[in-house]
Amino acid sequence: MKNVLRTMLTASAVTAIGLSVAGDAEAQRRGARRAPEVKAQAPAAVPAIDLDTPAGVMMANRRIWCTMTDGEPVYWHWRGEAFSRRQGEKDRMLFKVEGLNVRTCAKMNDPARGGDYVRSVSRELLLFIDPVTNQVLSKWTNPWTNEVVDVLHVANDPVNGDFTSVSRDGQPSKWRANMIGDQWFLVSTAPLFFENPLGGAFQSEIGGAYHATEMFSFSGLTSALTDSARNNVEVAVAWSRMSDWLPWMKMGGREGLVYFHTAGRKLTKWDDVSPLVRGEIDRNYPLYRNPPPIDDRRPNETSWSYFKKVREGQIQPPKR
Repeated sequence: MKNVLRTMLTASAVTAIGLSVAGDAEAQRRGARRAPEVKAQAPAAVPAIDLDTPAGVMMANRRIWCTMTDGEPVYWHWRGEAFSRRQGEKDRMLFKVEGLNVRTCAKMNDPARGGDYVRSVSRELLLFIDPVTNQVLSKWTNPWTNEVVDVLHVANDPVNGDFTSVSRDGQPSKWRANMIGDQWFLVSTAPLFFENPLGGAFQSEIGGAYHATEMFSFSGLTSALTDSARNNVEVAVAWSRMSDWLPWMKMGGREGLVYFHTAGRKLTKWDDVSPLVRGEIDRNYPLYRNPPPIDDRRPNETSWSYFKKVREGQIQPPKR
């Protein structure tokens, strides 16, 4: 990025201008000709990001997820609701939810991966909130079993990834957003079906695999996204998810699923995060105030692997 140069007039410069004007007046009285005025040239325009190139796509992804400053944190904040879905009964709103992902990016280089790429590192928190009292839950009464269970909030550390100019199939990355006027809309659907860390050794034979779908929608202004002079762009997000029952709900294999519907945006100031989330992080999750180090290479955490580590005693969750 190119810095915008600003000219500042010092006191001595102002004095020089005044002397110059006085000299011009004296020259006119003497009949002398003034030198022609020279107009300052405008600075050269900064080229816009080209979304039709793989490098432009990688740059756009970085602007969407982070900022252009290596190591600068951003805070993805969202809130919404979670519902049950079972055959033969009306959907129930189980919880309100509110989440935060604290993230940063940095430019990296690896000749084996084609040169420059962007590393992204983050931690992610999702809180389950009583829909009546609006308080963060510590206990929850299962409406199907009447059992009072401990609530385990999602605390995934880390959630990392990379942005490159090459897609997973080895082809150059392409810009896949919908463009309507000056708005871009990026829709991402991730059907998930893989071995469940809480399942048994014969999941392909008798079931138990992790089954979920994550659905994201991102949007913003195209003119801002392609302005290479900007360090950051505003982005709105909608997140929905369908999944098996959360393990701490103790549904015991009962038919059904839970789905989430939320919306939020990217923030660059910690003080813009909601007081509820900031207070929860200050009291119980202080690491989530900042992203992991950029060289963090730990395996990514999921809500299921986190639950397993808590049950096995590898992680001690906050005591409420």
